[in-house]
Amino acid sequence: MNFYKFEDEYYDKGYKNICGIDEVGRGCLFGDVVSCAIIMPRDEYINGVNDSKKLTPKKREELYTKILESCIAVGIGRASADIIDKVNIKMATHISMINALENLRDKENKKINADCVLIDAETIETGIFQHAIIKGDESCYSIACASIIAKVYRDDLCNKWAEEYPHYGIEKHKGYATKYHRDALKAYGPTDMHRKSFLKNMKLW
Repeated sequence: MNFYKFEDEYYDKGYKNICGIDEVGRGCLFGDVVSCAIIMPRDEYINGVNDSKKLTPKKREELYTKILESCIAVGIGRASADIIDKVNIKMATHISMINALENLRDKENKKINADCVLIDAETIETGIFQHAIIKGDESCYSIACASIIAKVYRDDLCNKWAEEYPHYGIEKHKGYATKYHRDALKAYGPTDMHRKSFLKNMKLW
């Protein structure tokens, strides 16, 4: 499989700043959904890059550093539990992706504008040309890089959130609906960072 085929296709069509976007935390009960937008240099492939879900935490950390050292520009976008409850998770994911795109900065903190966006299975509200790729984190290099950055970034947030909310085991399950998490919700109730709409659907609140 050519992991760079989508980038090559759009470079050949004349696009210059080709940006991959992916999110993490969409299915969690707790905390923000986090997206990363990233522009990687052409013809500089980092060995080992793959869908973040297929990598060990140690490998993700290693690749996180290499990707940030290599990238042309990167941006992070977030949407809080409050936003998720107000607009639904799909639209909140779009908001986080658009924020990530708007936050694209190079290593000198200069704003960079993408002219082509490759997204994992979503179409967002932007005038920039975009291509939604099913299972993009498995088949598109830029999206896979974005998935790794978003995952490590959110995992770090989870470790910080766990210090603020120590009874829920956030550092272990990252906010997903494990038995430990569900039992903690029954014992202590939800925090202000829990997604109340999700809890209602699961009859946990």
